[in-house]
Amino acid sequence: MSSSKEKETDLDEEAARRALDFYLNPTPTAAELQRSLWTLREGVTREQAHEHAMALLRCTAATAQETGAHLQGTTRDVVFAMMHMVNMARALLEQRQSTEQGAI
Repeated sequence: MSSSKEKETDLDEEAARRALDFYLNPTPTAAELQRSLWTLREGVTREQAHEHAMALLRCTAATAQETGAHLQGTTRDVVFAMMHMVNMARALLEQRQSTEQGAI
């Protein structure tokens, strides 16, 4: 194969790679890099978000309880510690909710 044919092929491959990168792997903007992984949809109220967080914590605690019941030793202790932390977070949210309702 001639040297000019190799250079032409190399240039074509490089151009194709740049084009694919431009369209399929765009460089994120600074705002995109700072954006949170999880965001609420527009229109979700604070109360709806709070209730959903409470439901997630209840499910997490139940999952930890069921999982821990079938484990032994240190692994069981870690799962139950996780369940305890989830329940503490849930208690804080519940207390906040009752305080807010009492203020209304």
